[in-house]
Amino acid sequence: MKKIAVFISGGGTDLQSLIDSVHEKSGVIRLVVSSRGDAYGLERAKLKGIETMVLPKGDYDSVLLEELKKREVEWIVLAGFLKILSPEFIRHFPRHIVNIHPSLIPAFSGPGFYGRRVHEAVYSAGVKWSGATVHFVSDVVDGGAILMQDVAPVLEEDGPEEIAGRVLELEHRILPVAVKACLEDRVIWQGERAFIREEKV
Repeated sequence: MKKIAVFISGGGTDLQSLIDSVHEKSGVIRLVVSSRGDAYGLERAKLKGIETMVLPKGDYDSVLLEELKKREVEWIVLAGFLKILSPEFIRHFPRHIVNIHPSLIPAFSGPGFYGRRVHEAVYSAGVKWSGATVHFVSDVVDGGAILMQDVAPVLEEDGPEEIAGRVLELEHRILPVAVKACLEDRVIWQGERAFIREEKV
């Protein structure tokens, strides 16, 4: 099975969806990397016996690459990771880093759009639908090929918290499906566009 690293920054509910649906089934999570030492997602990993790492301060590319190489990591999943990866780092994993974003890219995406800020912007704009996107990571923030999306309604009585909750449910549903497709070599590329081939029954 292919080896994965999951990058987090907070509670790790997206990580948990991968632990429950993907780990030791379609692939193996070899390392969970956090940008914060107090992220609860680290505890989720430890409960499953998965190795963890907190990013050191400053320029961490070389340290991180060495740790990933030691564990023969082939795929990286950004699951609520709030740091921007350097173009140099991304080039070590071409078309092998995916991210979950809490909006329908290209709407409400790019620099400055993360976490609650996304849902506040969705609320302020008055859009009637929001959603979640799994996309490949490029050196353009939120600009890589879209792999999978799902939508949720924005209701009249919703505030940012309600929108966030509904979108998070989508994240937990589509992220494991998209990651599973990557690990099973079911991603089809058409130029710069990516699609998922259905599983054979």
